[in-house]
Amino acid sequence: MSIPQTGGGPIESHDQLAQYLSDGCKPKEDWRIGTEHEKFGYCKDTFNPIPYEGERSIKALLEGLRDKYGWSEVLEEGNLIGLTKNGANVSLEPGGQLELSGAPLESIHQTCDEANDHLREVKDIADGIGARFFGMGAAPDWTEEQMPILPKGRYKLMTKYMRDVGTHGTQMMYRTTTIQVNLDFSSEPDMVQKLRVGLALQPIATALFANSPFFEGKLTGYQSWRARIWQDTDKARTGNLPFAFEDGFGFEAWVQYALDVPMYFVYRDGKYIDALGQSFRDFLVGKLPALPGETPTLSDWADHLTTAFPDARIKQFLEMRGADGGPWRKICALPAFWVGLLYDQNALDAAWDVAKGWTAEQRDQLRLDVAKNGLDAEIGGRQVLSIAKELLEIAHGGLKARAKPGAGGLVPDETHFLNALQEIVDRGFSPAKKLERLYRGEWCGDINRKYAEYSY
Repeated sequence: MSIPQTGGGPIESHDQLAQYLSDGCKPKEDWRIGTEHEKFGYCKDTFNPIPYEGERSIKALLEGLRDKYGWSEVLEEGNLIGLTKNGANVSLEPGGQLELSGAPLESIHQTCDEANDHLREVKDIADGIGARFFGMGAAPDWTEEQMPILPKGRYKLMTKYMRDVGTHGTQMMYRTTTIQVNLDFSSEPDMVQKLRVGLALQPIATALFANSPFFEGKLTGYQSWRARIWQDTDKARTGNLPFAFEDGFGFEAWVQYALDVPMYFVYRDGKYIDALGQSFRDFLVGKLPALPGETPTLSDWADHLTTAFPDARIKQFLEMRGADGGPWRKICALPAFWVGLLYDQNALDAAWDVAKGWTAEQRDQLRLDVAKNGLDAEIGGRQVLSIAKELLEIAHGGLKARAKPGAGGLVPDETHFLNALQEIVDRGFSPAKKLERLYRGEWCGDINRKYAEYSY
Protein backbone atom coordinates (compact mmCIF):
# COMPACT_ATOMS: atom_id res chain seq x y z
CA MET A 1 0.00 0.00 0.00
CA SER A 2 1.19 3.50 -0.78
CA ILE A 3 2.39 6.03 1.76
CA PRO A 4 0.77 9.50 1.87
CA GLN A 5 1.74 11.77 -1.01
CA THR A 6 3.12 15.25 -0.41
CA GLY A 7 4.09 18.41 -2.24
CA GLY A 8 1.03 19.09 -4.35
CA GLY A 9 -0.57 22.55 -4.30
CA PRO A 10 -4.25 23.43 -4.61
CA ILE A 11 -6.30 22.17 -7.54
CA GLU A 12 -7.67 25.27 -9.26
CA SER A 13 -8.87 23.75 -12.54
CA HIS A 14 -9.95 20.35 -13.82
CA ASP A 15 -7.11 20.37 -16.36
CA GLN A 16 -4.61 19.90 -13.54
CA LEU A 17 -5.87 16.37 -12.94
CA ALA A 18 -4.82 15.08 -16.37
CA GLN A 19 -1.75 17.32 -16.35
CA TYR A 20 -0.61 15.62 -13.16
CA LEU A 21 -0.57 12.29 -15.01
CA SER A 22 1.02 13.81 -18.12
CA ASP A 23 3.82 15.27 -16.02
CA GLY A 24 5.05 11.71 -15.59
CA CYS A 25 6.09 11.51 -19.26
CA LYS A 26 9.86 11.03 -19.66
CA PRO A 27 12.22 10.66 -22.62
CA LYS A 28 13.33 7.08 -23.17
CA GLU A 29 16.80 7.71 -21.80
CA ASP A 30 15.22 8.61 -18.46
CA TRP A 31 12.98 5.55 -18.18
CA ARG A 32 13.52 3.67 -14.94
CA ILE A 33 12.44 0.42 -13.24
CA GLY A 34 10.89 0.37 -9.77
CA THR A 35 10.28 -3.09 -8.32
CA GLU A 36 8.12 -3.81 -5.28
CA HIS A 37 7.80 -7.07 -3.43
CA GLU A 38 5.96 -8.18 -0.31
CA LYS A 39 6.61 -11.10 2.03
CA PHE A 40 5.15 -12.77 5.10
CA GLY A 41 7.02 -12.84 8.40
CA TYR A 42 6.69 -15.67 10.91
CA CYS A 43 8.08 -16.87 14.23
CA LYS A 44 10.66 -19.61 13.64
CA ASP A 45 9.52 -21.78 16.55
CA THR A 46 5.71 -21.52 16.23
CA PHE A 47 5.23 -20.75 12.50
CA ASN A 48 2.74 -18.05 13.56
CA PRO A 49 2.79 -14.57 12.01
CA ILE A 50 4.95 -12.10 13.91
CA PRO A 51 3.06 -9.40 15.84
CA TYR A 52 3.52 -5.67 15.42
CA GLU A 53 5.06 -5.07 18.86
CA GLY A 54 7.33 -7.00 21.20
CA GLU A 55 10.85 -8.41 21.27
CA ARG A 56 10.10 -10.55 18.22
CA SER A 57 7.98 -8.30 16.07
CA ILE A 58 7.61 -6.19 12.97
CA LYS A 59 8.51 -3.12 14.98
CA ALA A 60 11.69 -4.77 16.27
CA LEU A 61 12.63 -5.68 12.69
CA LEU A 62 12.11 -2.10 11.48
CA GLU A 63 14.13 -0.78 14.42
CA GLY A 64 16.93 -3.19 13.59
CA LEU A 65 17.04 -2.12 9.95
CA ARG A 66 17.02 1.51 11.06
CA ASP A 67 19.78 1.16 13.62
CA LYS A 68 22.11 -1.27 11.84
CA TYR A 69 21.62 -0.38 8.19
CA GLY A 70 20.96 3.33 8.25
CA TRP A 71 17.32 3.50 7.20
CA SER A 72 15.33 6.58 8.23
CA GLU A 73 12.08 5.97 10.07
CA VAL A 74 8.56 6.82 8.91
CA LEU A 75 6.15 7.52 11.75
CA GLU A 76 2.38 7.77 11.97
CA GLU A 77 1.07 9.25 15.22
CA GLY A 78 4.32 8.24 16.86
CA ASN A 79 4.24 4.65 15.60
CA LEU A 80 7.03 3.25 13.43
CA ILE A 81 5.30 2.13 10.22
CA GLY A 82 8.04 2.32 7.57
CA LEU A 83 11.56 3.23 6.52
CA THR A 84 13.25 5.17 3.71
CA LYS A 85 16.75 5.18 2.21
CA ASN A 86 18.25 6.13 -1.17
CA GLY A 87 14.91 6.48 -2.93
CA ALA A 88 13.54 3.17 -1.62
CA ASN A 89 10.87 2.55 1.02
CA VAL A 90 10.19 -0.29 3.41
CA SER A 91 6.51 -0.29 4.31
CA LEU A 92 3.90 -2.53 5.88
CA GLU A 93 0.79 -4.06 4.37
CA PRO A 94 -2.32 -4.40 6.58
CA GLY A 95 -1.45 -7.88 7.87
CA GLY A 96 2.16 -6.97 8.61
CA GLN A 97 3.49 -8.10 5.23
CA LEU A 98 6.86 -6.41 4.75
CA GLU A 99 7.21 -4.56 1.46
CA LEU A 100 10.24 -3.12 -0.30
CA SER A 101 9.29 -0.40 -2.76
CA GLY A 102 12.51 -0.13 -4.67
CA ALA A 103 14.17 3.01 -5.98
CA PRO A 104 13.78 3.90 -9.68
CA LEU A 105 16.77 2.15 -11.25
CA GLU A 106 18.27 1.95 -14.74
CA SER A 107 18.59 -1.81 -15.11
CA ILE A 108 17.29 -5.12 -13.81
CA HIS A 109 20.85 -5.88 -12.67
CA GLN A 110 20.52 -2.98 -10.23
CA THR A 111 17.01 -4.06 -9.25
CA CYS A 112 18.20 -7.56 -8.42
CA ASP A 113 21.15 -6.20 -6.41
CA GLU A 114 18.73 -3.99 -4.49
CA ALA A 115 16.40 -6.89 -3.73
CA ASN A 116 19.27 -9.13 -2.64
CA ASP A 117 20.71 -6.43 -0.36
CA HIS A 118 17.29 -5.90 1.20
CA LEU A 119 16.65 -9.61 1.78
CA ARG A 120 20.13 -10.00 3.27
CA GLU A 121 19.50 -7.14 5.70
CA VAL A 122 16.05 -8.46 6.62
CA LYS A 123 17.40 -11.97 7.23
CA ASP A 124 20.18 -10.61 9.41
CA ILE A 125 17.80 -8.72 11.68
CA ALA A 126 15.12 -11.42 11.57
CA ASP A 127 17.60 -14.13 12.59
CA GLY A 128 18.47 -12.06 15.64
CA ILE A 129 14.87 -11.94 16.84
CA GLY A 130 13.86 -15.50 15.90
CA ALA A 131 11.84 -14.67 12.79
CA ARG A 132 11.93 -15.54 9.09
CA PHE A 133 10.19 -14.43 5.89
CA PHE A 134 8.78 -16.28 2.90
CA GLY A 135 7.12 -15.38 -0.38
CA MET A 136 3.79 -16.81 -1.56
CA GLY A 137 0.78 -15.13 -3.13
CA ALA A 138 -1.51 -15.93 -0.20
CA ALA A 139 -0.91 -17.01 3.38
CA PRO A 140 -1.24 -20.80 3.13
CA ASP A 141 -2.61 -21.59 6.58
CA TRP A 142 -3.16 -18.47 8.71
CA THR A 143 -6.62 -17.20 9.58
CA GLU A 144 -7.51 -13.52 9.55
CA GLU A 145 -7.74 -13.57 13.34
CA GLN A 146 -4.07 -14.57 13.54
CA MET A 147 -2.84 -11.60 11.52
CA PRO A 148 -1.37 -8.63 13.41
CA ILE A 149 -3.26 -5.35 13.59
CA LEU A 150 -1.10 -2.42 12.49
CA PRO A 151 -1.38 1.14 13.83
CA LYS A 152 -2.14 2.67 10.41
CA GLY A 153 -5.22 4.83 9.99
CA ARG A 154 -5.62 4.01 6.30
CA TYR A 155 -5.96 0.31 7.03
CA LYS A 156 -8.49 0.80 9.81
CA LEU A 157 -10.75 2.68 7.40
CA MET A 158 -10.21 0.19 4.57
CA THR A 159 -10.95 -2.85 6.75
CA LYS A 160 -14.40 -1.57 7.64
CA TYR A 161 -15.19 -0.58 4.06
CA MET A 162 -13.91 -3.79 2.48
CA ARG A 163 -16.33 -5.84 4.55
CA ASP A 164 -19.21 -3.83 3.08
CA VAL A 165 -18.28 -3.88 -0.62
CA GLY A 166 -16.93 -7.39 -1.29
CA THR A 167 -16.57 -10.87 0.10
CA HIS A 168 -12.78 -11.19 -0.13
CA GLY A 169 -11.48 -7.65 0.53
CA THR A 170 -10.00 -8.27 3.94
CA GLN A 171 -8.40 -11.48 2.66
CA MET A 172 -6.64 -9.31 0.07
CA MET A 173 -5.50 -6.83 2.69
CA TYR A 174 -4.30 -9.17 5.40
CA ARG A 175 -3.30 -12.41 3.69
CA THR A 176 -1.87 -11.78 0.21
CA THR A 177 1.46 -10.65 -1.19
CA THR A 178 2.58 -9.55 -4.64
CA ILE A 179 5.53 -8.63 -6.80
CA GLN A 180 4.98 -5.46 -8.83
CA VAL A 181 6.97 -3.39 -11.29
CA ASN A 182 6.60 0.32 -12.00
CA LEU A 183 7.57 1.58 -15.45
CA ASP A 184 7.68 4.85 -17.36
CA PHE A 185 6.06 6.17 -20.53
CA SER A 186 7.25 8.89 -22.91
CA SER A 187 3.95 10.34 -24.11
CA GLU A 188 0.21 9.87 -23.97
CA PRO A 189 0.17 7.47 -26.97
CA ASP A 190 3.03 5.50 -25.41
CA MET A 191 1.11 5.28 -22.13
CA VAL A 192 -2.00 4.09 -23.97
CA GLN A 193 -0.21 1.29 -25.80
CA LYS A 194 1.66 0.15 -22.70
CA LEU A 195 -1.43 0.19 -20.50
CA ARG A 196 -3.44 -1.80 -23.05
CA VAL A 197 -0.69 -4.40 -23.32
CA GLY A 198 -0.37 -4.47 -19.54
CA LEU A 199 -4.09 -4.94 -18.92
CA ALA A 200 -4.55 -7.53 -21.68
CA LEU A 201 -1.50 -9.60 -20.80
CA GLN A 202 -1.64 -9.31 -17.02
CA PRO A 203 -3.41 -12.71 -16.78
CA ILE A 204 -0.43 -14.32 -18.52
CA ALA A 205 1.83 -12.94 -15.80
CA THR A 206 -0.67 -14.18 -13.20
CA ALA A 207 -0.42 -17.70 -14.66
CA LEU A 208 3.39 -17.62 -14.81
CA PHE A 209 3.68 -16.42 -11.21
CA ALA A 210 0.73 -18.39 -9.78
CA ASN A 211 2.02 -19.46 -6.40
CA SER A 212 -0.93 -19.65 -4.00
CA PRO A 213 -2.81 -22.97 -4.20
CA PHE A 214 -3.40 -23.11 -0.42
CA PHE A 215 -5.60 -21.10 1.92
CA GLU A 216 -6.43 -21.75 5.57
CA GLY A 217 -4.46 -24.98 5.47
CA LYS A 218 -6.18 -26.55 2.47
CA LEU A 219 -5.80 -26.88 -1.27
CA THR A 220 -8.27 -24.45 -2.84
CA GLY A 221 -8.52 -25.86 -6.37
CA TYR A 222 -7.03 -22.57 -7.62
CA GLN A 223 -3.49 -21.99 -8.79
CA SER A 224 -3.59 -18.36 -7.68
CA TRP A 225 -5.91 -17.92 -4.74
CA ARG A 226 -4.61 -14.36 -4.61
CA ALA A 227 -6.04 -13.74 -8.09
CA ARG A 228 -9.31 -15.36 -6.98
CA ILE A 229 -9.46 -13.02 -4.00
CA TRP A 230 -9.17 -9.98 -6.28
CA GLN A 231 -12.24 -11.10 -8.22
CA ASP A 232 -14.47 -10.30 -5.22
CA THR A 233 -12.65 -7.49 -3.49
CA ASP A 234 -14.35 -4.29 -4.70
CA LYS A 235 -15.93 -4.13 -8.16
CA ALA A 236 -15.75 -0.30 -8.18
CA ARG A 237 -11.93 -0.23 -8.24
CA THR A 238 -10.69 -3.52 -9.73
CA GLY A 239 -10.78 -5.39 -13.04
CA ASN A 240 -9.72 -5.12 -16.66
CA LEU A 241 -11.07 -1.63 -17.54
CA PRO A 242 -12.63 -2.05 -21.01
CA PHE A 243 -12.74 1.74 -21.49
CA ALA A 244 -8.94 1.72 -21.79
CA PHE A 245 -9.28 -0.12 -25.12
CA GLU A 246 -11.77 2.34 -26.61
CA ASP A 247 -10.90 4.92 -29.28
CA GLY A 248 -9.85 8.23 -27.76
CA PHE A 249 -8.57 6.78 -24.50
CA GLY A 250 -5.92 8.89 -22.79
CA PHE A 251 -5.08 10.74 -19.60
CA GLU A 252 -8.46 12.49 -19.40
CA ALA A 253 -10.32 9.19 -19.69
CA TRP A 254 -8.28 7.87 -16.77
CA VAL A 255 -9.17 10.99 -14.82
CA GLN A 256 -12.88 10.33 -15.40
CA TYR A 257 -12.47 6.74 -14.27
CA ALA A 258 -10.55 7.74 -11.13
CA LEU A 259 -13.11 10.41 -10.25
CA ASP A 260 -15.77 7.69 -10.19
CA VAL A 261 -13.76 5.47 -7.83
CA PRO A 262 -15.26 5.97 -4.36
CA MET A 263 -12.93 7.67 -1.90
CA TYR A 264 -11.37 6.11 1.17
CA PHE A 265 -9.88 9.05 3.05
CA VAL A 266 -8.32 12.50 3.08
CA TYR A 267 -4.92 12.81 4.76
CA ARG A 268 -4.56 15.91 6.95
CA ASP A 269 -2.01 16.78 9.65
CA GLY A 270 -0.75 13.23 9.94
CA LYS A 271 -4.21 11.67 10.24
CA TYR A 272 -6.60 9.85 7.91
CA ILE A 273 -10.04 11.46 7.77
CA ASP A 274 -12.88 9.07 6.96
CA ALA A 275 -14.29 9.80 3.48
CA LEU A 276 -15.41 6.23 2.79
CA GLY A 277 -17.64 5.99 -0.28
CA GLN A 278 -17.63 9.73 -0.88
CA SER A 279 -16.96 11.40 -4.25
CA PHE A 280 -13.81 13.17 -5.37
CA ARG A 281 -16.05 15.08 -7.78
CA ASP A 282 -17.81 16.57 -4.75
CA PHE A 283 -14.41 17.31 -3.19
CA LEU A 284 -13.44 19.35 -6.26
CA VAL A 285 -16.33 21.75 -5.68
CA GLY A 286 -16.03 21.95 -1.90
CA LYS A 287 -18.94 19.63 -1.15
CA LEU A 288 -17.15 16.66 0.41
CA PRO A 289 -19.10 15.66 3.55
CA ALA A 290 -15.86 14.74 5.31
CA LEU A 291 -14.40 18.25 4.80
CA PRO A 292 -17.25 20.62 3.93
CA GLY A 293 -16.13 23.79 2.19
CA GLU A 294 -12.61 22.50 1.59
CA THR A 295 -11.22 21.68 -1.87
CA PRO A 296 -8.42 19.21 -2.67
CA THR A 297 -4.74 19.59 -3.39
CA LEU A 298 -2.71 17.66 -5.94
CA SER A 299 -1.43 15.59 -3.01
CA ASP A 300 -5.03 14.54 -2.33
CA TRP A 301 -5.39 13.61 -6.00
CA ALA A 302 -2.17 11.59 -5.87
CA ASP A 303 -3.44 9.80 -2.74
CA HIS A 304 -6.77 9.07 -4.40
CA LEU A 305 -5.06 7.54 -7.45
CA THR A 306 -3.50 4.95 -5.13
CA THR A 307 -6.96 3.69 -4.13
CA ALA A 308 -7.86 2.30 -7.58
CA PHE A 309 -6.76 -1.34 -7.85
CA PRO A 310 -7.03 -2.60 -11.45
CA ASP A 311 -4.48 -5.16 -12.63
CA ALA A 312 -2.49 -2.35 -14.27
CA ARG A 313 -2.87 1.30 -13.32
CA ILE A 314 -1.55 4.77 -14.05
CA LYS A 315 -0.16 7.32 -11.67
CA GLN A 316 2.81 9.31 -12.99
CA PHE A 317 4.08 5.94 -14.13
CA LEU A 318 2.58 2.57 -15.01
CA GLU A 319 2.15 -0.18 -12.41
CA MET A 320 1.96 -3.89 -13.29
CA ARG A 321 0.07 -5.61 -10.47
CA GLY A 322 -0.90 -9.15 -11.48
CA ALA A 323 1.75 -11.43 -9.96
CA ASP A 324 1.77 -13.52 -6.79
CA GLY A 325 4.56 -13.00 -4.31
CA GLY A 326 7.23 -15.65 -4.53
CA PRO A 327 10.87 -16.76 -4.16
CA TRP A 328 13.71 -14.36 -4.75
CA ARG A 329 14.31 -15.35 -8.40
CA LYS A 330 10.75 -14.27 -9.22
CA ILE A 331 11.47 -10.82 -7.77
CA CYS A 332 13.95 -10.26 -10.60
CA ALA A 333 11.92 -12.17 -13.20
CA LEU A 334 8.83 -9.95 -13.04
CA PRO A 335 10.58 -6.72 -14.09
CA ALA A 336 12.49 -8.70 -16.71
CA PHE A 337 9.20 -9.90 -18.21
CA TRP A 338 7.57 -6.49 -18.39
CA VAL A 339 10.66 -4.45 -19.25
CA GLY A 340 11.36 -6.89 -22.06
CA LEU A 341 7.84 -6.42 -23.42
CA LEU A 342 7.38 -2.68 -22.89
CA TYR A 343 10.72 -0.87 -23.09
CA ASP A 344 11.59 -1.80 -26.69
CA GLN A 345 9.19 -0.59 -29.39
CA ASN A 346 9.49 -3.70 -31.56
CA ALA A 347 8.74 -5.90 -28.56
CA LEU A 348 5.86 -3.66 -27.49
CA ASP A 349 4.31 -3.85 -30.97
CA ALA A 350 4.74 -7.62 -31.03
CA ALA A 351 3.15 -7.97 -27.58
CA TRP A 352 0.17 -5.91 -28.71
CA ASP A 353 -0.16 -8.09 -31.81
CA VAL A 354 -0.64 -11.07 -29.48
CA ALA A 355 -3.56 -9.48 -27.63
CA LYS A 356 -5.16 -6.91 -29.91
CA GLY A 357 -7.76 -9.31 -31.32
CA TRP A 358 -9.15 -10.31 -27.94
CA THR A 359 -12.57 -8.96 -27.01
CA ALA A 360 -13.43 -7.38 -23.65
CA GLU A 361 -15.44 -10.49 -22.80
CA GLN A 362 -12.51 -12.76 -23.60
CA ARG A 363 -10.15 -10.64 -21.53
CA ASP A 364 -12.53 -10.73 -18.57
CA GLN A 365 -12.97 -14.50 -18.83
CA LEU A 366 -9.22 -15.04 -19.09
CA ARG A 367 -8.71 -13.09 -15.87
CA LEU A 368 -11.11 -15.49 -14.14
CA ASP A 369 -9.76 -18.63 -15.76
CA VAL A 370 -6.05 -18.17 -15.01
CA ALA A 371 -6.77 -17.88 -11.29
CA LYS A 372 -8.08 -21.43 -11.37
CA ASN A 373 -6.27 -23.07 -14.26
CA GLY A 374 -3.03 -21.13 -14.61
CA LEU A 375 -1.11 -21.99 -17.77
CA ASP A 376 -3.84 -24.49 -18.76
CA ALA A 377 -6.38 -21.69 -19.30
CA GLU A 378 -7.31 -20.71 -22.86
CA ILE A 379 -8.29 -17.62 -24.81
CA GLY A 380 -9.35 -17.50 -28.44
CA GLY A 381 -8.60 -21.22 -28.83
CA ARG A 382 -5.02 -20.78 -27.57
CA GLN A 383 -3.60 -22.23 -24.39
CA VAL A 384 -2.02 -19.68 -22.04
CA LEU A 385 1.12 -21.82 -21.93
CA SER A 386 1.59 -21.27 -25.68
CA ILE A 387 1.02 -17.53 -25.30
CA ALA A 388 3.47 -17.38 -22.39
CA LYS A 389 6.15 -19.07 -24.49
CA GLU A 390 5.63 -16.53 -27.27
CA LEU A 391 5.74 -13.61 -24.86
CA LEU A 392 8.96 -14.84 -23.28
CA GLU A 393 10.55 -14.93 -26.73
CA ILE A 394 9.38 -11.37 -27.33
CA ALA A 395 10.61 -10.24 -23.91
CA HIS A 396 13.96 -11.92 -24.53
CA GLY A 397 14.29 -9.96 -27.76
CA GLY A 398 13.32 -6.73 -26.02
CA LEU A 399 15.93 -7.20 -23.29
CA LYS A 400 18.58 -8.15 -25.80
CA ALA A 401 17.82 -4.99 -27.78
CA ARG A 402 18.14 -2.90 -24.60
CA ALA A 403 21.65 -4.36 -24.16
CA LYS A 404 22.01 -3.22 -20.55
CA PRO A 405 25.19 -4.87 -19.26
CA GLY A 406 25.81 -6.02 -15.70
CA ALA A 407 28.57 -7.41 -13.50
CA GLY A 408 30.98 -4.74 -14.67
CA GLY A 409 30.27 -5.54 -18.31
CA LEU A 410 30.77 -9.29 -17.99
CA VAL A 411 27.03 -9.93 -18.53
CA PRO A 412 26.00 -8.36 -21.85
CA ASP A 413 22.28 -7.89 -21.17
CA GLU A 414 19.37 -8.67 -18.84
CA THR A 415 18.00 -11.75 -20.63
CA HIS A 416 19.15 -14.25 -17.97
CA PHE A 417 16.62 -12.82 -15.53
CA LEU A 418 13.95 -14.54 -17.63
CA ASN A 419 15.45 -17.97 -16.91
CA ALA A 420 13.16 -18.60 -13.93
CA LEU A 421 10.13 -18.10 -16.19
CA GLN A 422 11.63 -20.11 -19.03
CA GLU A 423 11.97 -23.05 -16.64
CA ILE A 424 8.25 -22.78 -15.87
CA VAL A 425 7.12 -22.86 -19.50
CA ASP A 426 9.62 -25.61 -20.33
CA ARG A 427 8.12 -27.88 -17.66
CA GLY A 428 4.60 -26.79 -18.67
CA PHE A 429 3.01 -25.94 -15.33
CA SER A 430 2.96 -23.10 -12.82
CA PRO A 431 4.75 -22.89 -9.45
CA ALA A 432 1.38 -23.58 -7.82
CA LYS A 433 1.21 -26.99 -9.52
CA LYS A 434 4.69 -27.73 -8.23
CA LEU A 435 3.57 -26.83 -4.70
CA GLU A 436 0.50 -29.01 -5.04
CA ARG A 437 2.60 -31.97 -6.19
CA LEU A 438 5.02 -31.48 -3.29
CA TYR A 439 2.11 -31.30 -0.84
CA ARG A 440 0.51 -34.50 -2.17
CA GLY A 441 3.82 -36.31 -2.52
CA GLU A 442 7.09 -35.48 -0.77
CA TRP A 443 5.48 -33.32 1.93
CA CYS A 444 2.88 -36.01 2.77
CA GLY A 445 0.23 -33.35 3.37
CA ASP A 446 2.38 -31.35 5.81
CA ILE A 447 1.89 -27.74 4.74
CA ASN A 448 4.48 -26.56 7.26
CA ARG A 449 7.18 -27.93 4.95
CA LYS A 450 6.83 -24.66 3.03
CA TYR A 451 8.69 -22.84 5.80
CA ALA A 452 11.85 -24.87 5.34
CA GLU A 453 11.77 -24.78 1.56
CA TYR A 454 10.28 -21.38 0.66
CA SER A 455 11.81 -18.95 3.17
CA TYR A 456 14.30 -16.32 2.08
